[in-house]
Amino acid sequence: MRIDPEAIFNRPTFGRQPLKASAAWLARLTRWSGPYVSLVQMLAIGLVLLSLSRMGLMAWQWERVAAGGVAGQMLVQGVRADLILLGYLFVPPLLLAPLLAHRASARAWRILTVAWAALGLVFVVFMEVSTPQFIMQYDVRPNRLFIEYLAHPREVFATLWHGFRIALLLGVGATIVLGVTLFRLLKAASRNASPWSAKKLFLTWPLIVLLVFFQIRSTTAHRPANPAMFALTKDAMVNSLIVNSPWSVLDAINAMGKEAKSSEIYGKLPRERILAQVKAAPWLKDYRFPNAELPTLHRQVAAVPRAKPLNLVIVLEESLGATFVQSLGGLPVTPELERLKGEGWWFEQLYATGTRSVRGIEAVVAGFAPTPARSVVKLSLAQQNFYTLAAGLGKQGYHTEFVYGGEAHFDNMRSFFTGNGFQNVVDQAQMQPKFVGSWGASDEDLFDKSLERLKQLHDQGRPFFSLIFSSSNHEPFEFPDGKIALHDPRKQTVNNAVKYADFALGKFIRAARQQDYWKDTVFLIVADHDNRVYGNSLVPIKKFHIPGLILGADIQPKRIATIASQVDLGPTLLSLLGVSSEHPMIGRDFARDDTTPGRALIQFNDYFAWLEDASATILRPGQAPLLAKYEAATGKVDFNAGTPTPAQVEQAMAHVMLPSLLYREQRYRLEK
Repeated sequence: MRIDPEAIFNRPTFGRQPLKASAAWLARLTRWSGPYVSLVQMLAIGLVLLSLSRMGLMAWQWERVAAGGVAGQMLVQGVRADLILLGYLFVPPLLLAPLLAHRASARAWRILTVAWAALGLVFVVFMEVSTPQFIMQYDVRPNRLFIEYLAHPREVFATLWHGFRIALLLGVGATIVLGVTLFRLLKAASRNASPWSAKKLFLTWPLIVLLVFFQIRSTTAHRPANPAMFALTKDAMVNSLIVNSPWSVLDAINAMGKEAKSSEIYGKLPRERILAQVKAAPWLKDYRFPNAELPTLHRQVAAVPRAKPLNLVIVLEESLGATFVQSLGGLPVTPELERLKGEGWWFEQLYATGTRSVRGIEAVVAGFAPTPARSVVKLSLAQQNFYTLAAGLGKQGYHTEFVYGGEAHFDNMRSFFTGNGFQNVVDQAQMQPKFVGSWGASDEDLFDKSLERLKQLHDQGRPFFSLIFSSSNHEPFEFPDGKIALHDPRKQTVNNAVKYADFALGKFIRAARQQDYWKDTVFLIVADHDNRVYGNSLVPIKKFHIPGLILGADIQPKRIATIASQVDLGPTLLSLLGVSSEHPMIGRDFARDDTTPGRALIQFNDYFAWLEDASATILRPGQAPLLAKYEAATGKVDFNAGTPTPAQVEQAMAHVMLPSLLYREQRYRLEK
């Protein structure tokens, strides 16, 4: 028996009558548009869908929307942003109109425009349906992170399937149903459209092009509209609701293509002022920078002289923010770390540079400051001959390696590491894990393999540097049963995953302490970033607060109270290892001075914050800088602190523009 899908769809139970009525109404509304009927219908339907989505998101986040006091403006400016997006979708078929939109090829043109309009609307629906889950995770609409994760479909799908299965199925289902419905609607609504004569088509085409141009430009000002123009409040998440998700992602793709010059979105600063400002830092002003080709390269003499350099082990903990450390104002789910903090150098005011693991890697392993661009771990010009601790220590005779429980190609780590000094990479393929989750081997399996590798490296008689990167504290928060007393009743929660990661870390340190290499090895335990970075401010500074602990060898207990950045850890570690060397890092050596007031460099989406004492200078693309007051104890950020001085703005500008300059000119390296 043959099944006729068309016949099934035509049954009343499939909503044929409402669809037919809607198509007839839409056809009457747009019949004046002739060959452009499907495109005009896409415009009308798109505006309705995007406005409904925006209103739904605003209602969901109403407490924060109401606090912004611009709900009406959000709706009006949102329509403006939607027109810009739909104008972009209008362009490709519009450019083909003179060739195809006439009577001789009317049927082909109709099929093309219906298909294009349907695809455009499916893209809109997909992005808007994906938005709530993305906001729950990143506290902002889909942006460049959405694109970066698509490069790793296996890990992303595993995370979605195990952690967000219902949301995934509902989202895909809603997209398919709406997509099919929209296609049927457009097809029916354009069936009786009348093509224009060649004369009318060619006479009106330039006018339509001009109208679409102004629709996209959306302003008569010097520069066309961009997402920064829609930042109406001091809450980054609320601002993101104004700009629809499809445009947010498309703008991110465009920005990624220009990211070598990304810091210039904040303005311009002469090269000599950039370098002068950075080199004037108290911890750099006494150094000599003899190589004009490598402007930040200098020789750092170790503050702790040693007859024999020590080994280095960096444990980079996934998503372990101060949120989960009780003594830093967080939850009591890291008892092992709390116990260990009294045995080494404990950073009380350490701040991450960004919100992604690769951002933490570039700061901790390369000492590289953040920019609005992607991390250099992913950028083409940094895949070789780019400074890392591994590259520098390799020149000192160290064996260097990276150990990871997942697949090392994730986030381009394998390429970046092997091209920049790491002599060996050990990942899940070289392990025999007892427990494997969506992101790879459990932290216990990771640390067991690390202990094995550290013993082998020690037995070789060479100094070594090992970077160990954990992953158990990553959604969907999978870890072995029976290891910890759960903090939350439901097992797969972030708090329980952190507690397991802490348990595995404590077990690793206890085992390492029993090995011969302990007395000759410096261990750094530090987070790459917090679990979720969110808040009702442009830059939620408190969510960048992370724990940092240096212990091992002869390290004596100390508490470092001044503000510190992840970029300070590299120079500090070199001093503690007893390694005097040349490097381009601009961070601070806390082994030489731990009392001078510090600073932190923070990149949050397109905003850069220079945190110093209790004030933060915040740079914004296309808008004037802000001055905020920050209370470290409470995490409160007050944006009514006045206007930053020119000196404060220049200092922040110099530090965000320098890394872009060094990357673009390939000057963040050692001498060849």
